[in-house]
Amino acid sequence: MGNYDEMALAVEMLSGGKNRVLLDDVGLPGVYVVIPKGTNAVLNGGDGSVVHPAFKVNSVEKEEILISKYQNYVYNNRAYSLPGRMPKTSVNQNQSKTYCTNKGKGFHLMTIAEWAYIALWCKKNGTMPHGNNNYGKDYNYPYETGVGIGSKDGSNRTQWVAPGSGPVTWAHDHTNAGIYDLNGNIWEWQDGLRLVDGEIQIIANNDAAQGADCDTGADSTLWKAILPDGSLVTPGTSGSLKYDWVSSKIQLTDTVTAPTAGGQGCQYKDMTLKSELNVPDIIKMLILYPAQPGSDVYGGDYHYMNPEGERLPICGGVWDGTSGAGVFCVSLRFPRSLANGSIGFRSAFVDL
Repeated sequence: MGNYDEMALAVEMLSGGKNRVLLDDVGLPGVYVVIPKGTNAVLNGGDGSVVHPAFKVNSVEKEEILISKYQNYVYNNRAYSLPGRMPKTSVNQNQSKTYCTNKGKGFHLMTIAEWAYIALWCKKNGTMPHGNNNYGKDYNYPYETGVGIGSKDGSNRTQWVAPGSGPVTWAHDHTNAGIYDLNGNIWEWQDGLRLVDGEIQIIANNDAAQGADCDTGADSTLWKAILPDGSLVTPGTSGSLKYDWVSSKIQLTDTVTAPTAGGQGCQYKDMTLKSELNVPDIIKMLILYPAQPGSDVYGGDYHYMNPEGERLPICGGVWDGTSGAGVFCVSLRFPRSLANGSIGFRSAFVDL
């Protein structure tokens, strides 16, 4: 048995089959967490007979998706999921996607559909992940710490921690077999969602998981807007769902009254809905509006947006995000060109 075979067997056995070692196109390994097919029942009141969009790729239902266990670092222009490595930062969204798709067919930048399913799963199963959201420790559980890695800030405080170095509560299922660091450490670019002048646009289902075979660029014709009945339509269609900033809160609406440059944000529980407007399941399934408005069902996590120009999602929060960071934290404030030391990514895999 070769070194790779031994590594793969050990990882799978120690995780009870929940982790898998994948080789990329140059034969180098990465550790991924197996997420079995699930339904909209992850949302309280959701339809358990309907498969969550994370498991629908190019009209085919997938029995599983595989998510990087660790935030990714880059070697030879490819993304890798291994513990303890300094995660790649100062990378824009397009570069992040390229590092993932360079690994070969099936590898892709994690998508908003995948991230949303995992967040909802955590909530449903009572395992909302803790993490590095307060300079190396968890804001709400300060006795939980990770191992500092890389440089510190001007006050000598920890910024990044080594991926996977925190306690098991920093994993999505609160076990060693889970996905680590979805709460804080660094923001993570996602694919398959954007705002354009406040209009919510998505790539249908989890088609963005096709990686290089799915154009998610600024000029792609695959982007779709969403009507209040859940229909996917051509961007710019009258009555499509949008975000606006109303009474110092994010409002889900079908009009944008006065686009304002700069980011605005609020807790999910404070988001509002335009009078008599319907919220389709797809919006809730992609964690773009709370399942139970007005109640703190998502742990105080923040949602941010900027209703001017094209804005792409980063998720999870960062090392100083405190109580606003978390697996439900979604920011649609920045252009795809943004690159700084607080933003990285993780790859995922689906069998195509």
